[in-house]
Amino acid sequence: MELSPTKRRSVVVTGVSTGIGFEIAKALVVAGFHVFGSVRKQRDASDVQLDLGAAFTPLVFDVTDEIGIGKAALKVRQALQGRTLFGLVNNAGIANHACLAHQPIDEFRRVIKVNLTGTLAVTQAFLPQLGADKSLEGPPGRIVNISSISGKYSAPFVGAYCASKHALEGMSDSLRRELMLFGIDVIIIGPGYVSTPIWDKEEITSTVAQYKDTEYAASLEAFDKRIIQAVQKGHSPADIASVVETALTAWWPRARYAIVAQPFSNWILPMWLPARWMDNLMAASFLIRPESVK
Repeated sequence: MELSPTKRRSVVVTGVSTGIGFEIAKALVVAGFHVFGSVRKQRDASDVQLDLGAAFTPLVFDVTDEIGIGKAALKVRQALQGRTLFGLVNNAGIANHACLAHQPIDEFRRVIKVNLTGTLAVTQAFLPQLGADKSLEGPPGRIVNISSISGKYSAPFVGAYCASKHALEGMSDSLRRELMLFGIDVIIIGPGYVSTPIWDKEEITSTVAQYKDTEYAASLEAFDKRIIQAVQKGHSPADIASVVETALTAWWPRARYAIVAQPFSNWILPMWLPARWMDNLMAASFLIRPESVK
């Protein structure tokens, strides 16, 4: 017989319809958690619930919709009947690539709204359930924020995404120190490339077309080829889910987990080399030279 949320450790995970979010929800259900998972469409809610069973409760909201987030938080609070959440995993996010010199401001603004502001909105809504409300029974929970290798260093043509993830890392560090007041921990997961639909081939193709008449056309094409190759060789979403489970359950978790394939070339060198060296290496890789402008 399936245990109710009040009898299991419960976690909220955002963005569970596909990719990393779905694998996180699946891994946590297998590990014995009850997962409250957010999706944006009722159809996706039904599909995920069919896959994961009674240990999964769908929450239908967009992370940019504060009213919807509030209703979901109330639903979780009622389901747990006076107990705290074990954790919150802020996974929902969007990727975007463009050249910042020409990117529409509304497009840039949406990336920040989803990846950064949406994360804070969800966090604020569930903080009482994580232990900020001292009337609830149970230990304080943990918050796991899914960042990226782009939260530590920036490549060209993903400026909005890098900006959102750099800001997410800074916000997470501040939150971790502030929430010590309640005993709530905040942990960052920073994956490199992951084989997930967030870098969709059709979206990449449309971006090349969008900027085909700009001076960055050749550079974007070179960059996009690199992305497609890197995603194909990237970690599986299940790999990320395993680290999330560790972050939620370890007795003394790290403040940040980096999950990067070929760590010497993709992590250690970029973090160690002087910024100007990295500028030149990337310029050579992606044809970003004055002579390329016609």
